[in-house]
Amino acid sequence: MTPSLLILTGSGVSAESGLGTFRDTDGIWAKFDWQRLATPEGFRDDPSEVHAFYNARRQGLRGAAPNAAHAALATLEAAWVRSGGEFTLVTQNIDDLHERAGSERLIHMHGELLRSRCAACGDLRDCDGDLSITMSCGACGREGQLRPHVVWFGEIPIGMDEIYALLPQATHFAAIGTSGAVWPAAGFAEEAGRAGAKTWELSLDAGESGHAFTHAIYGNATETVPAWCERLLSETFS
Repeated sequence: MTPSLLILTGSGVSAESGLGTFRDTDGIWAKFDWQRLATPEGFRDDPSEVHAFYNARRQGLRGAAPNAAHAALATLEAAWVRSGGEFTLVTQNIDDLHERAGSERLIHMHGELLRSRCAACGDLRDCDGDLSITMSCGACGREGQLRPHVVWFGEIPIGMDEIYALLPQATHFAAIGTSGAVWPAAGFAEEAGRAGAKTWELSLDAGESGHAFTHAIYGNATETVPAWCERLLSETFS
């Protein structure tokens, strides 16, 4: 059987790059009101406030750099594929640190901060600057319809058909730096395990779906992820 590795990453992977996590006691949603800033209704009621929030996050991302965990996952991808395996990295993160580290086989299930989307026509564009309600869509020309290309509460994550097609085929599954509290991603480990995959949880501590994993490794991502990647490659292809 061809080794098939599916990895899910969350904000814990980028925390050591200086980007905030979401659900920790001092995380982003402990400091900001997600109902006002991360819902279609919040954007409808006060788009300027939503834009200001994401403009600040975009600015913060420009000053961040990939860390050792991002680099290790990119190295793992290259070696895994070179050895004849199938590899997919699904991330809940909206930053671009995986790409900057060299990851290529990537699904951003919660969208991408450095892209904009027109709420009127759906046009997607790269966007590394600020957005505002006065800007017009480059495709349809409508003003005030541009929004961050991120999945808000109540919206359907991106790439779900592809992800659910990959899960039963996975021989190996790992969730890295994610709380296990956000659905549907919280159910991925159980789905992969049901199909026979070996499953790992790599996090600071046990997440809410920790029961679904056969292996657990706890600690900082920059320490645990590189070691796990090296060991997994050795055990799988040696």
